Amino acid sequence: MKFIADSMLGRLARWLRLLGYDTAYYSHIEKSLLLRISREEERILLTRDTRLVRVRGLTQHLLLTDNDPLEQLKKVITTFALFPPGKSPESFMSPVIGRCTLCNSILENVSKEQAKGRVPEYVLLTTETIKKCPGCEKYYWKGTHQERFRRILIDILS
Repeated sequence: MKFIADSMLGRLARWLRLLGYDTAYYSHIEKSLLLRISREEERILLTRDTRLVRVRGLTQHLLLTDNDPLEQLKKVITTFALFPPGKSPESFMSPVIGRCTLCNSILENVSKEQAKGRVPEYVLLTTETIKKCPGCEKYYWKGTHQERFRRILIDILS
């Protein structure tokens, strides 16, 4: 399942990327281009714009009315059944995130040698898997932020 979020939903886009969903997001984009990308790439349009969902021919979309990104995330998860019934949020989280939260690129594994000087020394000593975004060159590893993310998911889905 692929999404595209309008310019009002940047934080939601990052949350969906944390879950591993391909989520396009552009902070400044013309509505016509947003609709075209949604159609051409078969992405579900996530929007807060009530006028946008009235566009003729728009089939895959979700209008979000809540301002809170976590409530928006909950609505997307429940609307599209992103977690199958009976499964917990933890069971769907990989040990290290699979998509860049900034640019949506698929992350690549890198060796500790390649990451040296680019991540804290402590990470090199304590982490097995380090990933790098080929798009924006941001580095990712399993840290305490993932546990916080799990707890937040459990809270909003309870």
